Amino acid sequence: MDKRSDDTAIEVLVGKGPVRLELHADGVAHVRLNRPEASNGLDMEVLKALHEVLMQVHGDGRVRVVLITGEGKNFCAGGDVHTFLSKGEALPDYIRMATSYLQLVVSLLMRLNAPVICAVQGFAAGGGGMGLVCSSDVVVAGESSRFMAGAIRVAMVPDAGVTVTLTHLVGFRKAMDIVLFNPVIEAAEALRIGLISRVVPDASLADDALSLARQLASGPPAALAATKRLLWNGLGLSAEAAMPEENRTQAQLAGMKDALEGLAAVIEKRAPHFTGQ
Repeated sequence: MDKRSDDTAIEVLVGKGPVRLELHADGVAHVRLNRPEASNGLDMEVLKALHEVLMQVHGDGRVRVVLITGEGKNFCAGGDVHTFLSKGEALPDYIRMATSYLQLVVSLLMRLNAPVICAVQGFAAGGGGMGLVCSSDVVVAGESSRFMAGAIRVAMVPDAGVTVTLTHLVGFRKAMDIVLFNPVIEAAEALRIGLISRVVPDASLADDALSLARQLASGPPAALAATKRLLWNGLGLSAEAAMPEENRTQAQLAGMKDALEGLAAVIEKRAPHFTGQ
């Protein structure tokens, strides 16, 4: 995803390596998987770099939304099978380290205050590709993109929390079908079953994803962060168990200037200007 339509200043925070990071002036942090020659397959170098970049995002108060893209033809082909095979008998130790870093990455995506938008072109496969998709808050995909679980075909199991997140996204029976039979899921089908949020033309994916990111970046940061937290924490809870935290958070947000600004904007029929206060 090299194409840009950008009318704001960009600060390059990490300009080299397998994961790049740019910060737009409006608060959009653009995380770019940068290993196109390997379809952005995740090896230890990429996983460590991705974790480091996300930690940098986590500690940057300027960030209002995170946009994750992959350079080249494919978003992410999952774990790097060539690296895996080269490890031979040492593969279990390597997998143990790699999956630990992958767990850190997907946990961070779920726990970041900033909403996470994932833009998918080509393939999103395996624990890496599907893991990033399932742990993002919004997923926008090009119309020719495709998705596949992939673990069973190499005699392994889904990881990156996919055994839980995928079930919540598409339902138990559909999730079981996806992980056992490894169908290639076209973008339209992925949208229909709830795996992704929306489908856009391939040619406009970069622009549309950035536009969505900017739309969220203009929203009330505290309310967006709290809403995201409530939804992720709500997985597995009953409605009755979730409501006390909803009520506490609602009262806390009502004491912020952004809430008064939002109410005034509705009454005055104008666009709100949220400051995060």
